[in-house]
Amino acid sequence: MIFKVDDTVLVLDEVMSGVVKKIVGNTITIETSDGFLLDFESEELVKKGNKNTLKNELFSHSNATDAIKEKEQSVKRKQQKVRAKDRYEPTMEVDLHINQLTQSSRGMSNHEMLTLQLDTAKRQLEFAISKRIQKIVFIHGVGEGILKVELEYLFGRYNNVKFYDANYQKYGVGATEVYIYQNTSNS
Repeated sequence: MIFKVDDTVLVLDEVMSGVVKKIVGNTITIETSDGFLLDFESEELVKKGNKNTLKNELFSHSNATDAIKEKEQSVKRKQQKVRAKDRYEPTMEVDLHINQLTQSSRGMSNHEMLTLQLDTAKRQLEFAISKRIQKIVFIHGVGEGILKVELEYLFGRYNNVKFYDANYQKYGVGATEVYIYQNTSNS
C-alpha cells in the first residue's frame, strides 16, 4: 500500500490510528490523536478511508498470503535470543547482609541479627514458592559460617527444595542457590 504525508491510517493488530507525518523508506511516522509520534513499518498500517477507497485497493489471496509471511518474518527477527547460560541464571537474589536488612544494626545482639536474617530468608523463600519462582540465590557472605549453617538447616526442612553453593565466578563462596521443585499436579 502506498502512503502519503497527511494520510489517515489504522494500525494493524492494535486499536490505534493516526496521521502520517513522515515517511523514510519503509518506516512511517504517525501522530496519534494523543499527539504521540510513533514509527511503524508500512506493512503494519492500512489507510483509513471510505468503503470505495478500500474497494479500489487490490486485495487478493496472494497479497494476503505475502502480507502474512512478511509479518511472521518480522516477528521472527524481533525475537531476542537468550543464551543457554543466561537461561539457567537464578531469577531472584536475596542479600542477607545485615546492612541490607536494617538502617542500623547498632544495639542489636548477634542473635537478633541472625534472627532477622533467617526470618528474611524464610519470608523470601515462602514468597518464591507462592509465586512459583524456581531459583533463588541467598547471599550470606563468608564470615564465620553460622548464617550459612542456619540457612542449610532452614532449607532442609522443606521437602520441595534442594540447595547448593551458588556460582563461584559470580558470588564467590558467600552464597547459596536454592532450587524449588514446583508441584505440577493438582492433587
